[in-house]
Amino acid sequence: MRDLARRLALCALLGSVCAPCPQRCECSETALTVKCVSKDLRSFPAGIPGYTRSLFVTGNQISRLGPESIRGLDNLTILNLSGNRISVLESHTFSRLHRLRSLDLSNNQLAVIHPEAFSVPNQFLRELNLSMALYNHSAVLDLAGSFRWSSLSSLTVLDLSNNGLIFLPSQIFSNLNSLHQLLLSNNSLVAIHNSTLSGLESLQELHLTHNAFKMFPEEVLREFDSLPRATLFLRENPLTCMCGIEPFALWLNSSQNRVADAEDLVCSFPAAMRNTSLLAVGKLTLECHQTDPEADVALQTSYVFLGLVLGFIGLIFLFVLFLNRKGIKKRINDMRDACREVWEGYHYRFELDSDPRLSQLSNSADA
Repeated sequence: MRDLARRLALCALLGSVCAPCPQRCECSETALTVKCVSKDLRSFPAGIPGYTRSLFVTGNQISRLGPESIRGLDNLTILNLSGNRISVLESHTFSRLHRLRSLDLSNNQLAVIHPEAFSVPNQFLRELNLSMALYNHSAVLDLAGSFRWSSLSSLTVLDLSNNGLIFLPSQIFSNLNSLHQLLLSNNSLVAIHNSTLSGLESLQELHLTHNAFKMFPEEVLREFDSLPRATLFLRENPLTCMCGIEPFALWLNSSQNRVADAEDLVCSFPAAMRNTSLLAVGKLTLECHQTDPEADVALQTSYVFLGLVLGFIGLIFLFVLFLNRKGIKKRINDMRDACREVWEGYHYRFELDSDPRLSQLSNSADA
């Protein structure tokens, strides 16, 4: 009886800790884990035991999440919601998860993200996985607004890989001051503009592999230099080794310690330089600024000769016109008289057509 009374008292104190496992879920009180994997759930499962620290609700048919969906999980630290076809995140969806440290929303279809969707009290959230989570390119604008308005200043790892991103809004990461690892691999990024990476002074790893960068102009290099602690990963981009890539080649040679895969960076275009290491590319290879003094003198001489020839031809043309000035004047006068006769004929015909009486007189005269 005493043991039963103790258990009842403990349940009363801990509330939902003694709650049964939700239907179609697997619970392990020993591991403090609940798994609701591929159960065709249409909504977030209710009645999750209060002892849960790791919750896996994956591979279901949940389309929408709001603050009313997730309740009574004060001890939750790891939440995995991958592969659920979630399209809408409402305001303060995770606001009741006071100890949440890791949130996985990968492989979803997020189209609408409220500006305060990721607001988590006490700023405990450390890892946010949004790999393959955005429905389309416009969703990144909602995401940027959410990063600005939500309290994510303690976030250290952000995964935005495999989203088909073609651009990043300016200052999208400006409030993520504690971010250490940013994964942007397997997207379609072609450029990084000014202030895109502002606010990431603490960044330690930046992954830009498997994107669509053809070159890294000086604007991008300044963004890289604004990340003094970051190690860069840049391989598997279709780098075009024309003269425009020269600043990056020079920067790469002086910053090899910052680019982890510097030796793996090779030219994709043009064909003559395919698979050439970027470390070997420079002024001598690209021949961007090399000049031959003898060639310059020959070119200047040819321009002078061409000018003299054209000037001589122009003088001959003017001389011919001068010799034929009387004939040209007579031809111009003849053309003027012919045009005048044609014009008078049209004018006379117009008067006949506009006045029937003149037309009758003309017909009588002809008769």
